[in-house]
Amino acid sequence: MNLLQELQKDLTTEYEITKKFIERYPEEKNDWKPHPKSMPMIHLAIHVVEIFGWPDFMLKTEYLDFAENPYSPARISSKSELIAHLEKSYQAGAEALRNMSDSDFDKRWQLRHGGNVLSDWTIYEAIMQSFKQITHHRAQLGVYYRLNDIFVPGSYGPSADELEQMGQS
Repeated sequence: MNLLQELQKDLTTEYEITKKFIERYPEEKNDWKPHPKSMPMIHLAIHVVEIFGWPDFMLKTEYLDFAENPYSPARISSKSELIAHLEKSYQAGAEALRNMSDSDFDKRWQLRHGGNVLSDWTIYEAIMQSFKQITHHRAQLGVYYRLNDIFVPGSYGPSADELEQMGQS
């Protein structure tokens, strides 16, 4: 098995699934959130989209320190901007993986908060964690959609909405 090819394939698969979600994004619900502790819908969608660029960031750095770089989502307010940001992030991540070599797998990458190391991974493990983050936050976005009666696309098989559309509910 070629790990680089598998990473490229996984990134593309997650991109194709996520694109279906972003194409249904309801920009009139940008500020909606299910709970006061939750992110507004637009911030969650931006976060999902930005994760596609993480392989590029990870291959150019040795760590991310949340104390030094608190997360601040891009300023986006429309579905068309969100789709363009997804394309840009995906292209950056895909390009990074195309330029990655087997020797990159030996590098380490960390998540930190101040002096505390939260996670210490190989580059491969770090990139795989980013893919898991895409899945996790896209699922959250699916819950936001469901709570607002917005069609939820399938991820790894048909969703209840797609089954209903096919007459198989």
